Amino acid sequence: MSIQGAKDELQAIDPQLLSILVCPITRTALVHDTEAQELISEAAGLAYPIRDGIPVMLVEEARPL
Repeated sequence: MSIQGAKDELQAIDPQLLSILVCPITRTALVHDTEAQELISEAAGLAYPIRDGIPVMLVEEARPL
């Protein structure tokens, strides 16, 4: 993969979408980790993956922080 291709993959989540999404456990706001491509729930101590630009908001898919 080229350097440009790698940079293209590190896309920011649409701010409007990020303002709507909440942790399914705590119902608190999420923080987007662009480099790791995850949405972080500090309250739950979980990181939800973003795959192909789509947040996977399933608790069983989240990793513990």
